[in-house]
Amino acid sequence: MDRHVEAGAGDKVAFHWVGEPGEDARDITYAQLQDEVCQAANALVELGVQTGDRVAIYLPMIPEAVVAMLACARLGAPHTVVFGGFSADALASRVEDCQAKVVITADGGYRRGAPSALKPAVDEARTKTDLIEKVLVVRRTGQDVAWDDNVDVWWDGAVGSASTEHACEFFDAEHPLYVMYTSGSTGTPKGILHTTGGYLVGAAYTHWGIFDLKPESDVYWCTADIGWVTGHSYMVYGPLANQATSVMYEGVPDSPHKGRWWEIIEKYKVSIFYTAPTAIRTFMKWGDDIPAQHDMSSLRLLGSVGEPINPEAYIWYRETIGGGRAPVVDTWWQTETGSIMISPLPGVTAAKPGSAMRAIPGIVADVVNDEGESVPDGSGGYLVIKEPWPSMLSTLWGDDQRFKDTYWSRWKGMYFAGDGAKKDIDGDVWVLGRVDDVMNVSGHRLSTTEIESALVSHPKVAEAAVVGATDEMTGQAVCAYVILREAAGDGGADIVTELRNHVAHEIGAIAKPRQIMIVPELPKTRSGKIMRRLLRDVAENREIGDVTTLTDDSVMKLIAQGAAASAED
Repeated sequence: MDRHVEAGAGDKVAFHWVGEPGEDARDITYAQLQDEVCQAANALVELGVQTGDRVAIYLPMIPEAVVAMLACARLGAPHTVVFGGFSADALASRVEDCQAKVVITADGGYRRGAPSALKPAVDEARTKTDLIEKVLVVRRTGQDVAWDDNVDVWWDGAVGSASTEHACEFFDAEHPLYVMYTSGSTGTPKGILHTTGGYLVGAAYTHWGIFDLKPESDVYWCTADIGWVTGHSYMVYGPLANQATSVMYEGVPDSPHKGRWWEIIEKYKVSIFYTAPTAIRTFMKWGDDIPAQHDMSSLRLLGSVGEPINPEAYIWYRETIGGGRAPVVDTWWQTETGSIMISPLPGVTAAKPGSAMRAIPGIVADVVNDEGESVPDGSGGYLVIKEPWPSMLSTLWGDDQRFKDTYWSRWKGMYFAGDGAKKDIDGDVWVLGRVDDVMNVSGHRLSTTEIESALVSHPKVAEAAVVGATDEMTGQAVCAYVILREAAGDGGADIVTELRNHVAHEIGAIAKPRQIMIVPELPKTRSGKIMRRLLRDVAENREIGDVTTLTDDSVMKLIAQGAAASAED
C-alpha cells in the first residue's frame, strides 16, 4: 500500500466491497486502506501485540478482515485466519496450536440476509483455552453480545481513535507471515507456515501472469473467503501487491436471488472472475436463463480453483458465463504451495476442458510412478514438484518432523502433493484428485473425478460424487451419489439404469457404478469441498463419522435414510 500510495495511486479503488443485505456497499481506495491498516496496527500495539506474536482472525467477508491481515503483516505478527463458519472448538484448537494471544472478530455477519453470530463462538473458545488475552470486536450487525471489560475491546473505539501514521517495519524474507490450517489425513489439522518474501513473490507473479492482469483497466473478483488460502493469495496479497481493483463480497450466490453474482459482475464491470467448480455446477443446475438476464460482456478471463473441473462444467462456464469469448484458466495448486503451480496461460496455451495443462514458467512439475520415475505420455501416476518455488511452505507450525514425513519422505528430493495425475499423449497434465480418491477396481486404477465427469456430462445430472467402497469380488466398487437437474424430475429406477449405462459408454464397463443414489444435496465442508469420507461410510454401511465441518449436517441423515431405503428395495 505504501508503495502504491507513494507512486500516486492513492485515489485508486482497492476494493469494491459489497455487503450481503444489498444496501451495504462501499469503495475503499488504496490511501483509505493504508490509513485503516496503520490505525489497526497502532491499535494492536496498544493491545500488547509485538513482532512474532500470533493473532487469530475470525471475521466475515468485510473490509476489516483485510485490514486486520495487513496490520498483522505490518507488525511482523503472524496471523492465522479461521473461517467464520468454523466452530468454537475449531477456533480454540487453532489458537492453542499456534499460541495466539489476540483474536479479532465481529459481533456477527450476514448470511442470506439474516445476521449470524460470531462473538459467542469466541467466548466459548475462551472457555477451552486460557491463551486469549484480548478480543477485538468489529460492530457489523448490531447484535447484543456478552462483554468482558478485561478482555473485550470494540474495534471502532480502539482502531477508530488510533493514529493513521505508522512506519512500516521491515523483516527478513523468511519471517513468518501467516499460519493456515488445512485438513490432514490423520484428521489433525496441519498448520501450514508461509513466510514473507517468497510467498509474496509467488502470489504477485502468478496473479499477474495467469490472469493477464492489466491493473489500469481490469476489475478482478475472486469469490473465495479469506478463511482459505485462495482468499489469502488471490484476494488480498497478490491483487494488492499488483495494484489491482478487486470486488469483495460478503454473501452467498443465491441471496437475495440466484443471479446475485451476475448482478455484481454487471454493476462493477468485472473483467476477471475466479471461482470454484462447486459453484459453477450449482449455477448449471439453476439453469441458463438466470445469467442470461445480466450483461456480462465485461468478462474477458475466467478462472477455476479448488478441485479439477469436469469438462461439462468447464464448457458451460466458458460459453454461458464467458460468452464463448473468455478463456478459462483451470488452476492447480494447494494451501501448501501458496500460489498457482499448473495452469493454462491466456493467449499462450491452447487449453483442454478438464486439464490443468502444464506447469507455469519457473515451476518443475512431473508425474511419477511408485519408484519416483517419470511416466511416459499417456500414463498416470503421482503429481510431484521437483525444484523449489518462491511460495513453498516453510514447515508445519511447531512440527518440523511431520512436515518432512508428510511432504518429503516418499521420494528423495521431490515434494509429493498427495494428488494423482495423468499425462495425456501430448504431455498435458490432468489432475485426478487425491490419491485416496483413486480406486482400484479389479486391478484397474479409476479416478473418482473421471467418473464424476462422466456422470455430470449426462444432461439430467447437476452434480455427482463418487467413492470407492470395499467389494469382495472386485476389491473396490464404484458408488455414486447424484443430484439431478431440476428439469429431470425426482428420478427413479429408470434414471439409475440410464446413468449406469451412460458411465459404461463414456469410460468403459469397468467404471459402471455398482450403485447410484439420487440425493437432494451432497455433504460439503464450509469451504465447498465434498466430504467423500462420509459418503464412503454410507457406501460401506459404517457408522457415519464426524460431521462438524459440514455446512449442513442434516444432509447426511437424508443420504443415510436414502441408502437404507435403497437397500430394502
